[in-house]
Amino acid sequence: MKAQSANGVTGHLIQIFTGQTVFRVYDKDHNFVDYDLRHSDLTVTITDEDAFFYQETRSLDHSPTTLGQDK
Repeated sequence: MKAQSANGVTGHLIQIFTGQTVFRVYDKDHNFVDYDLRHSDLTVTITDEDAFFYQETRSLDHSPTTLGQDK
């Protein structure tokens, strides 16, 4: 089995049509590969200005503005 370090790779956590969450990595031509998440304690740093924590529901979602809740 060939392995390549994923350290420093930027990707997206995406919920696909099956309901499964995968790590999606795009190339420069917008092609992508979806990787199954099997790592038991992966460290993640969020670099998305549209990501907000909602304490009441303990959820991570888009910003209130994106969700139309800031009005």
